[in-house]
Amino acid sequence: MLSDQKLKAFIPTINPERAKAFYKDALGLKFIYQDNFGVEFDANGTSLRINVVRDLQPHPFTVLGWDVKDIGLYIEALVKKGIRFERYDFIEQNELGVWTSPSGSKVAWFKDPDGNLLSLSEHPG
Repeated sequence: MLSDQKLKAFIPTINPERAKAFYKDALGLKFIYQDNFGVEFDANGTSLRINVVRDLQPHPFTVLGWDVKDIGLYIEALVKKGIRFERYDFIEQNELGVWTSPSGSKVAWFKDPDGNLLSLSEHPG
């Protein structure tokens, strides 16, 4: 029923100006508009709405991610913009913070200013 409809993603923030700067300037998403309830971006054809909330307890799992062709290239570019990639004790990660899954997919995680966990993934093939 909804398979032919456009998806819209939502993520929370307690500070819309800080979130706007991060998603626009650090991640390079196209700013669409802002109102009293949030900030909206175009993420390569998917609308990403950053909703303003009063309280926020970030989830310990990934809430938003991007598939990329060369994960190392993207990590290096984001690090230059001040983004720090997460390190975990329970998985083996390379010097860039990339974990290689049993299927060969490569994944790295970083947080937005509100602590929402985001990811980059590169899949084999």
